[in-house]
Amino acid sequence: MIHETSYLLENLKLDLDHLSAMLGYPGGLLPEPFNEYLDQAVREAHTLCNIKGAFVFKKDVEFSENRSCILVEGSEFGVGRTVAKELRNSTSVAFFICTAGEGISRRSQELLSGDDPVLGYVFDLLGSMIVESATDELQSEIKRVALAQGMAITNRYSPGYCKWNVADQHKLFSFFPPECCGIRLTDSALMHPIKSVSGIIGVGERVQHREYMCALCNQVDCIHRNHHNMLK
Repeated sequence: MIHETSYLLENLKLDLDHLSAMLGYPGGLLPEPFNEYLDQAVREAHTLCNIKGAFVFKKDVEFSENRSCILVEGSEFGVGRTVAKELRNSTSVAFFICTAGEGISRRSQELLSGDDPVLGYVFDLLGSMIVESATDELQSEIKRVALAQGMAITNRYSPGYCKWNVADQHKLFSFFPPECCGIRLTDSALMHPIKSVSGIIGVGERVQHREYMCALCNQVDCIHRNHHNMLK
């Protein structure tokens, strides 16, 4: 059974101080014109965003002998040793997809390639933050469903990170209807809208959730890594 949901921007938790820090101004004190840009981006985002998410649980799970692959209903995912280790005690998994919608991605690209690339960059960062915040909510819903069955969950992991080949997106999306939540894949496994996230969460009685996985991953442009480093 596929669980689909949608979110209103005003109900998401957005850390605008973190966004300010990513713009190069920690402490949330943005100088002009960045403060005006951020205010404008947040205002417009309420009408630009079409925030949706979906997840599905799968119980037919096996781990390969080389400890770097996971098989789900016969589909092999080359998640790599790092992710496989975090999922190793899972008796089932939840696949998820989430998007901020086409509007904010289009607005960002128009500005980046037009007369106001700085404002476009602000929209770009805000779009990333919105979809990550929505995915936090989606993960919380997966956790509630798992807890109701006496299970715990791991953190979430996405193709393209921790040496997980992004080509596995095609296998992941095969568990959802075509263009579920309005997300489509290119032949090269890139998601459209751009501000979209997909991945896997382990489920089981003996799995562990670790809030920050930065020590296990060498991805330098990850929003979670940057946020974690700023909190140190």
